Amino acid sequence: MTELEQKIGYQFKNNNLLQEALTHSSYANERKAQHIKYNERLEFLGDAVLSIVVSDYIFRHCPELPEGELTKLRASLVCEKTLFDFAKKIDLGNYLMLSKGERNNGGAERRSILSDAFEALIAAIYIDGGIEPATKHILNFVIPSIKNSKKKKMKDYKTTLQEIVQKNPGEKLEYVLIGESGPDHNKHFVVEVHLNSNVIGKGGGRSKKEAEQQAAREALELMGY
Repeated sequence: MTELEQKIGYQFKNNNLLQEALTHSSYANERKAQHIKYNERLEFLGDAVLSIVVSDYIFRHCPELPEGELTKLRASLVCEKTLFDFAKKIDLGNYLMLSKGERNNGGAERRSILSDAFEALIAAIYIDGGIEPATKHILNFVIPSIKNSKKKKMKDYKTTLQEIVQKNPGEKLEYVLIGESGPDHNKHFVVEVHLNSNVIGKGGGRSKKEAEQQAAREALELMGY
């Protein structure tokens, strides 16, 4: 458990909470006489803490996204597959207490078990230290994931628009910066995308590249893609 604490950068005041978060129901059932606590209740709480922390972060840091896109982004960040990936980054399966049968059947690598344990770990940190360390722990995983997601989407918008335009020889696509505001540490850029000097999309962002991508996205929407 000490090794796991070092990996996540949090030291528990109550080690019983960490032990409970790492205990699967199969392990507790195997030792019924000992009345061992397992992580399903913590998982329930961790799911709620995860949702509010992610919702708050993307609401504050993704001002360009409408409600529908925020909902999709949150869903992608709290789904079982993503939590499984987060759990794998800290080798969470190595620290889980599983029954012999569950471990022999690959339980330490099972997506559902690892994602549930990751949520339970969030709850354990929250109960032990409060919302601040729980938030820090969650965002250590969520922020890089959001950045990777944005990069993929940005590439898709501009690339897709370029591919569509290239189908018609002679068509010229151009991105034009029309606005720039805010202090150096929090700039906001506005860009238009022109097709043969006609405006077909407009977008804003914290960088010129992000603004271009949002302009390309609007153009694709107006074109019906």
